[in-house]
Amino acid sequence: MTDRYPLAELKDLPEDIRTAVLAVQEKAGFVPNVFLALARRPAEWRAFFAYHDALMLKEEGSLTKGDREMIVTTTSAANQCLYCVVAHGALLRIYEKKPLVADQVAVNYRKADITPRQRAMLDFAMKVCDRSHEIDEADFTALHAHGFDDEDIWDIAAITSFFGLSNRMASFSGMQPNTEFFLMGRVAREKK
Repeated sequence: MTDRYPLAELKDLPEDIRTAVLAVQEKAGFVPNVFLALARRPAEWRAFFAYHDALMLKEEGSLTKGDREMIVTTTSAANQCLYCVVAHGALLRIYEKKPLVADQVAVNYRKADITPRQRAMLDFAMKVCDRSHEIDEADFTALHAHGFDDEDIWDIAAITSFFGLSNRMASFSGMQPNTEFFLMGRVAREKK
């Protein structure tokens, strides 16, 4: 399957978006397709990545970058989003420094080599993903027992919810993961 919507051309992007995409390319060594796929609608691109960055790059709270990527990988697998499982699985491998964990949580986080705290986090994320209308005080109590505070719980729910949107956009549009993602965190990156 190929992208249903052509990727935007870097040369055609508004200056602020082009600058942001070039910064990602400089850091990653390639441009993840999501940046060019969503750039076809600049106002939506800006809103999407502003919220993405607010959730995924924030310094406050007890969620690590690995925790955040674990939430994305697990819930994206439940939503059957190839792009997000592959892309965020790659980031998870890098942040956790455990190449197998990303594959494990993508297939069945309940059998993955993760901590009880991470399992509780993913249990909650999956409930938000599949049955948010059933969330009750017992869910908060279970997370508090693992050291999460109410702001951490908001972050888990917000990341799950945001990537529910992302998963659906990537899937309906036929967005394909870059080939570079498949080896990230599995093999050493070449030095420049």
